[in-house]
Amino acid sequence: MESAAQTGVTSTRAAVGTGAVDFDDLAFDVFARNCPSRGTLEHVTGRWGALTMGALHESSLRFNELRRRVDGVSEKMLSQTLHALERDGLVHRDAQPTNPPRVDYTLTPLGREISERLLSLITFVEGRMEEVLRSRERYDATRGAR
Repeated sequence: MESAAQTGVTSTRAAVGTGAVDFDDLAFDVFARNCPSRGTLEHVTGRWGALTMGALHESSLRFNELRRRVDGVSEKMLSQTLHALERDGLVHRDAQPTNPPRVDYTLTPLGREISERLLSLITFVEGRMEEVLRSRERYDATRGAR
């Protein structure tokens, strides 16, 4: 069997918890219960994650600007969302040592790539809302609105 050095392949390792994980040995499968990709998918596709990433795709924003842009998000939920997206490497937090402190949030290259796909989905859904609303009306009419 050839070694990684012989094939020119390098192993990517990262410390997770108390041990190291060899990513080359992992087959990521979002449908598997313990796959770490499931958590990231949740962060990205959850209501606040998708809207936050969509807003940051437009430009770099400060916390309160982002909160105004993502209408309806609480300060606590936005903070939790930003922390999760930052931990996943999708958002960069840039804290300036000024008085008062200035913190800007921007998408990382990976975050930008994901947000482009999210925005395609968002645009598609918005463009099909008349059809969705008609379907809702038919559904409610046949089952009785509850």
